[in-house]
Amino acid sequence: MNMNRKKIAFESALIVLALVAAFLVQLVISHTRPPKMPDFDREDELAEKQVVTTTAPIPKEESWNTQQVAEVSNIPAIFNPHVSSLGIEPDWTSLDVYQEKITKKAFREMLTKVYVKGEFWRRWFYFSDKHVDILTSAGDLSQSYRLHFKIDDGVSSMDTAPRYWRSKEQLNELGDLDSDLQPLKGIRIVIDPGHIGGAYAQMEERNFILSEEFPPVQEGNMTMIVAEMLQRQLETLGAKVSLTRVSNAPVNPNEVEDYLPYAQSKLEQNGAIRSQMTVTKEAERLFYRNGEIRARADEVNRVMKPDVVLCVHFNASAQPDPDTPILEDNEHFHVLVNGAYTESELAHDDERYQCVLRILQEIHTEELRLAKHLVDSFVEETQLPAYEYNYNSKRAVNLGDSPFIWGRNLLANRIFTCPVIFLEPYLMNGADSFYRMQAGGYQGLRFVNGKLRPSIYKEYTDAVVKGLVSYYTIEDDSVVEVIESAQGLDAELRSAEVEQVEANHSPEEEVQ
Repeated sequence: MNMNRKKIAFESALIVLALVAAFLVQLVISHTRPPKMPDFDREDELAEKQVVTTTAPIPKEESWNTQQVAEVSNIPAIFNPHVSSLGIEPDWTSLDVYQEKITKKAFREMLTKVYVKGEFWRRWFYFSDKHVDILTSAGDLSQSYRLHFKIDDGVSSMDTAPRYWRSKEQLNELGDLDSDLQPLKGIRIVIDPGHIGGAYAQMEERNFILSEEFPPVQEGNMTMIVAEMLQRQLETLGAKVSLTRVSNAPVNPNEVEDYLPYAQSKLEQNGAIRSQMTVTKEAERLFYRNGEIRARADEVNRVMKPDVVLCVHFNASAQPDPDTPILEDNEHFHVLVNGAYTESELAHDDERYQCVLRILQEIHTEELRLAKHLVDSFVEETQLPAYEYNYNSKRAVNLGDSPFIWGRNLLANRIFTCPVIFLEPYLMNGADSFYRMQAGGYQGLRFVNGKLRPSIYKEYTDAVVKGLVSYYTIEDDSVVEVIESAQGLDAELRSAEVEQVEANHSPEEEVQ
């Protein structure tokens, strides 16, 4: 009898333990189960069946409280079709300080020859002899801003417009550019290493993989290397240099999931398919592109206030078949400045405002002059030919009588309110550059693809530094010596280095 009672007690204890264990397992599962996405239309079922591979966390259902997310992350709660992505309505009265600062001729020529291709600007700009009325709200065409022109007295208005950046002439007046030992003394330069790189390279689609034999080429990693090298060289020459990022991590304080409500609103208003996959991909783009660049722009315009921003990039060509990547033989180089707003872009209230602001600050004049010097130095250093857009393209305009210089309206070269130069040399999937990128950074010279050359990062850096010094100073012998010393390009040392490498070279050492 005693034995039966003990057996019953033991079995009861096991049952209790089993129930407790089942409860704990269910609790764990409920906390690790993928959270629900908001309900989508039935037409999205096909899209939802696709496999989604993403680094973006999928939020819990309750985190889709639009007002809550907007307050926490300062992201617009709802997509506004009358401004660019994540944009806000501008304050047109902030242009009051530019009244009577520019002539009608100068304003109209800049608008029609640089910033707009075609006649669609006439929908937004109405000229008279003494002023121009600019429509300020695509949602209410009765609202406008009147800008009064300066009397054309033959005197240039250059350098009279209120702005935080300084032209070459203003820097010369301050006497900062007179130093032989530091020819860039006093110039405020911001270097913007394009993209993010690192763990974000795949998300931002800047992660070229040729095959398993080679490590991936990540643009954000390489632009960071060039930016750091540039900072050291330019500071040696007297410039005050800041970087928009200092690591392969985003500046954007928000997370991908913070953009999900806005992404859903955007897709819905644009009539696009809304599914877990499409909303997440749109949120990722908003995070690493729009949100990231806007975060950098806030620091540039509010804190750094440079005389020029250099956006460092590496180019890449489209792959005919992404599943079978190939290397492109024809590599090239070009420089971008702000220009060529499309019809849909000019229809955005914020982009129209930023276009007008750049005209009033006469930013293009400074951009174009500096761009020409950078083109000359890049051609000399790299021997790369020009990349030429279709001259009939609606999104690009050729500028400065140079096949290398093009105007395009990109977010960064629009909202950084100062001269901005986008550098686009080499191809990440180029037959020559790919193997130079695989060789990485190195001191001195190496044989790569049958040529004795510095690392691709060193070549990039040298081209930028020489172009800047060429523009901001009169190159005499003393300046050239300073440049060569700062860059480690002393002629005698380089010649000796070439001889030594050639003597030690064997075909097996060549980087393919």
